Amino acid sequence: MGEEDASLSSYPHTHPVDRLREPAAGDHGPAVEDPKEASGEDRIEGDSSAYRKEERLIGPPSHLPQPQAPPGLTKARSTGPDEERRPIERSVSLNSTAAAVDVSAIGKYLHNRGSVFSAAIAKRISSLKVPPSGDGDYGPNGSVTEFRLSGLKVIVRLKGENERAEAEPEGGEIKGRVSFFSRSGCRDCGAVRSFFREQGLPYVEINVDVFPERQRELVERTGSSALPAIFFNEKLLGGLVALNSLRNSGEFERRLREMAGVRCPDAAPRVPAYGFDDEEELRGERPDVMVAMARVLRHRLPIQDRITGMKLVRNCFSGSDMVEAIINHLDCGRKKAVEIGKELARKHFMHHVFRENDFEDGNNHFYRFLEHEPVIPKCFNFRGSTNDNEPKPATIVGQRLTKLMTAILEAYASDDRRHLDYGRIGASEEFRRYVNLVQDLQRVDIFGLSADEKLAFFLNLYNAMVIHAIIRIGQPGVIDRRAFYTDFQYIVGGYPFSLSSIKNGILRSNRRQPYSLVKPFSAGDKRLELASTKVNPLIHFGLCNGTCSSPTVRFFSTEGVEVELRHAAREFFLRGGIEVDLERRVVYLTRIIKWYDADFGEEKDVLNWILNYLDATKAGLLTHLLNDGGHINISYQNFDWSPNY
Repeated sequence: MGEEDASLSSYPHTHPVDRLREPAAGDHGPAVEDPKEASGEDRIEGDSSAYRKEERLIGPPSHLPQPQAPPGLTKARSTGPDEERRPIERSVSLNSTAAAVDVSAIGKYLHNRGSVFSAAIAKRISSLKVPPSGDGDYGPNGSVTEFRLSGLKVIVRLKGENERAEAEPEGGEIKGRVSFFSRSGCRDCGAVRSFFREQGLPYVEINVDVFPERQRELVERTGSSALPAIFFNEKLLGGLVALNSLRNSGEFERRLREMAGVRCPDAAPRVPAYGFDDEEELRGERPDVMVAMARVLRHRLPIQDRITGMKLVRNCFSGSDMVEAIINHLDCGRKKAVEIGKELARKHFMHHVFRENDFEDGNNHFYRFLEHEPVIPKCFNFRGSTNDNEPKPATIVGQRLTKLMTAILEAYASDDRRHLDYGRIGASEEFRRYVNLVQDLQRVDIFGLSADEKLAFFLNLYNAMVIHAIIRIGQPGVIDRRAFYTDFQYIVGGYPFSLSSIKNGILRSNRRQPYSLVKPFSAGDKRLELASTKVNPLIHFGLCNGTCSSPTVRFFSTEGVEVELRHAAREFFLRGGIEVDLERRVVYLTRIIKWYDADFGEEKDVLNWILNYLDATKAGLLTHLLNDGGHINISYQNFDWSPNY
């Protein structure tokens, strides 16, 4: 092995070029430089692949200043495309005595280059114009707001925007939380909600009608139950009056900036959680006093298919079998057992297979439990078993339903209520609680409702069922439209109700639906007792079937249902339910009036009736046509069946 090879092998972590320039082992004298090496003309002979490894640096874009070597440092490589390429010069070690680095020169160089780069950016900004293609981000007056230079994102702000930019958290992220307590149907709460939406301000709404368990927290935090109650993080801002006062004084923006930059503490009102029911409400539910007997009978009675009246009835038992089972379990007399059977039937634990009587003893009377009736498992408020809790009053369940559905509209419908976001409704906590609530309808007593209570109850139930149906089975097409209104059912008070039976059987006093020959309820149907004694034509403007041409979806109160129906009719005609062409003497009416002409009467009588619900302009035009004695043509508008998404 030669001397040069031995020297190379003793320095395994040193580049070969550097090792050739270091003194040999044992040489304590200064290194002797080759004249060519000092002048920068050194070329290493031999294996060029080992000693002439070249690298090429990519220079900055041409519109930026090109780098220059600082004074005192030798040029390392060529940067121009046409310059002669040179091999990389060896770097001088800081520990070497052959050269010294001028640190002050490097600092001066970096400072100068930074100034030049800043000047180049400023020049670039001033020279940029809006391109014909419109690419890039530009302000309203065509000024540049953002562009990129060689991998750098440059954001341009006007001088007046500096304070706002400093106040906004980085990336637009709001660390704090805006929350407010509300109630369904509250006008002031609606005003607060609209303001936050207009400002694009994210907020958390805690509706105490949806989350009654938060009512106590509201009182503890504010000292009262007044609503709305607005919080910035854990700090109480106040109600609508306080909000307007802060807005007028400019204090609202300052507090908003403070809140946005501070992470929300644990002491702030917590975000409502999905999937948790009100514990107090659950504790308040108690099993029906008859449920123990019902459960015993479910296990002991011989339930089987039988033939009666030339018909096959499934999953039934005889009245005498039930009486014997009660006597054996309670050790009571036969008369007492029959009374217990009638009470079980009254509470809708079981019914006669043909609904002919409540309960009678004997081998020729057959009954079956509610869950065994053929139609019940198809009802959408039945979830595998009946609700065996003590039935709640129908008015209480109806009020709770109205509050939940009103909260859903306030949160997931457009401001005019003409468009609903069914996807978000179906995934919401409000809808989950609604689905749980409608199970309470299974055995409620609906036959004891007053006329107004019954009207509001079934109007609200119809509109809620339509929303539920669209979420669960989707908007119907032309072919399956009739099935949509007849097959989607709830079990209410022990009886099945479809959308069609509610509208045509209850609200329209058991009248045939359009293009049908059969009435909803037969002569012996007990549901006939619920039918209205007189048809109120205004119901057609309070029922929404989920289409664009149907009336706006709404929910009614028991106390003001008549007034609210009149308001619904005025709103419907105002937004296009009637149009008057004075020149052609044509009145364009909604097709709803044509379909249900039996409810509205003759055409001329309809026009006089509609006058009561028109605005001044349309009422004046129609009155002119009615009073001049001329012929009036009535044309019916096309009905838009597209969904109100």
